[in-house]
Amino acid sequence: MKKIFSNLLFLFFFAASFSQQSAPVFVSGSDGYKSFRIPAIINLPNGDLLAFCEGRVNNAGDFGHVNIVMKRSTDKGKTWGQLQTVAENGGLQAGNPAPVADLTDPSYPDGRVFLFYNTGDNHEAEVRNGNGLREAWYKTSTDNGKTWSEAVNITAQVHRPKQPQKNAEYNFAEDWRSFANTPGHAMQFQDGKYKGRIFVAANHSQGAPQKSFTDYIANGYYTDDHGKTFHISDNVGIPGSNESMATELNGSKLMLNSRNQKGDVRARIVSISSDGGVTWDTSYFDKALIDPVNEGSILTIDKKKNIIAFCNAADTAHRNNLTLRISYDDGKTWKKKILIDSADSKKDYTAYSDLVKISKNIIGILYEKDNYKEMVFATIKWR
Repeated sequence: MKKIFSNLLFLFFFAASFSQQSAPVFVSGSDGYKSFRIPAIINLPNGDLLAFCEGRVNNAGDFGHVNIVMKRSTDKGKTWGQLQTVAENGGLQAGNPAPVADLTDPSYPDGRVFLFYNTGDNHEAEVRNGNGLREAWYKTSTDNGKTWSEAVNITAQVHRPKQPQKNAEYNFAEDWRSFANTPGHAMQFQDGKYKGRIFVAANHSQGAPQKSFTDYIANGYYTDDHGKTFHISDNVGIPGSNESMATELNGSKLMLNSRNQKGDVRARIVSISSDGGVTWDTSYFDKALIDPVNEGSILTIDKKKNIIAFCNAADTAHRNNLTLRISYDDGKTWKKKILIDSADSKKDYTAYSDLVKISKNIIGILYEKDNYKEMVFATIKWR
């Protein structure tokens, strides 16, 4: 008992020394939604934070009547405004919000927010079996998310489904079926050779379902002209790579961090690109980033100093033990490890998350908590 008390006391002081605050942002059962899932968050030039997620109307399932909703904070996440519905698809699915602030377009000197998302007309398992279609869209905002443009369908540019019987413009030989953006924010190169490029991590299934989910493969798509045209990256070379997020490294490199859907190795898949996410120099399992087959979030903190942050449920069995890690060498090693939230539970206590830079020393984390009962925002003073 004394040892348990000491451990609890240590965890209390450990968390208190790093966590400045935490506050619920989306609470399941409120605002007309049974459940909220799939967090994404960005900061804006004016200092506002925009938190996005899926608002699931009738139940907690991935498919059904799902809208993309948003809340705003004007005080670094201490409080949050009213819920705003940003994208919907009738009574069907609009999900996987992937926001990013475009700060390099001369036509929009104050910046323009892109929100990439997916729609679907059937459950993922059915789409994977060839019965249904997933599409890719985006909306933009020029007033920091107060209002949004009409949606733009970019499916024909970033997806390769084989659906001649439904939609001839999507008849491609690759026969991609399931398709999804990164859960979490998209990214933009801030300087260097690829300055201005917006990259959206993605994944798809290819052909008929295969054993151990090896029909899944991670990739991405990008635009160099602020959304006028899009291009598809190469596939990652590890079958079963799935939900992914990307970040910028020093030397105009890009890192893609992916979930291993096969589950044979309970660790994250890392891919490095030297050409802005077009091709991959290498892909490998980072055994330091243990993972229970879940989502993970990654963010560049200081590119010049090679500092990046990674957050996930650091557990091989359960979605639990949400942990922030800091690397000082572009993700080669992870020197700092901070436990954010955990519980003595075999349920999904801490699951999906997304990271945002608040200041030089403070990182914000929007994450799913307590078996998806709520989505919480916490700020961590990591140094």
